[in-house]
Amino acid sequence: MAVSEVGYDVDGWGTGLLWFADGLLVWHELPSARIDSISLGAPQPTTQFYRNEETRTRVKPNRDKSVAIPRVVGKLGEYFAGERVGFDDVEIDLDWCTPFQRAVADTLRVVPWGEVVTYGELAALAGHPNAQRAAGTFCAHNRLPLLIPCHRVVAADGIGSYGSLGQSFKRRLLALEGVAL
Repeated sequence: MAVSEVGYDVDGWGTGLLWFADGLLVWHELPSARIDSISLGAPQPTTQFYRNEETRTRVKPNRDKSVAIPRVVGKLGEYFAGERVGFDDVEIDLDWCTPFQRAVADTLRVVPWGEVVTYGELAALAGHPNAQRAAGTFCAHNRLPLLIPCHRVVAADGIGSYGSLGQSFKRRLLALEGVAL
């Protein structure tokens, strides 16, 4: 399979990374400041992307990566510019999911832009009431943030965590969508 690593820079957010396998999105890292590219007072780059490709043994049918990559990067640029954009039409890899994880991922993909659910509500909506801790574990290990929008999941008593990026990053994403917590 052909693996493409695509980086994108978003003004005011930093650099994010996407990995595609034959046009199917398999991993996403949200933009953050890169230590090696920061110089005090230097302007951040505008939304751009770059690409590295590596070819491996083909194990899946080839998808039209020439269309998928710029379309996803374009949608991310629109999202970080504050536009109401959905990612439900982006083809993503969920082959790694257990049936429970798939149910949570599918449920999260339909939580609308600008709305939040609690971990308990997410578990119940996914057909697994009382599995809020497992839903939280899924969110903590989410490979495709924004496309599986875990930032829209909050604790019953507050915002909840957001991995290594922290609560301030989660608040910033939610504020972009008009949610104040």
